[in-house]
Amino acid sequence: MNEEAFNLSMRKFLKMVGVNSQREIEQAVDKALAEGAIIGDESLPAKMTLEVDGLSLNVSFDGRIELEDS
Repeated sequence: MNEEAFNLSMRKFLKMVGVNSQREIEQAVDKALAEGAIIGDESLPAKMTLEVDGLSLNVSFDGRIELEDS
């Protein structure tokens, strides 16, 4: 295994996931605000699932997205 190629590939994947996830969340919040589904001071539960085929990896991460400072 080429450790450098592996690390570079993993960093690229994680950056893509981070950037795209943030964009999707921002768009969903904007839409929910526009539709009146939320008022903008919520603390929203969030869950991310990571799956890697070939490694039998399936792990979930739970957290919260705060729309206001606590």
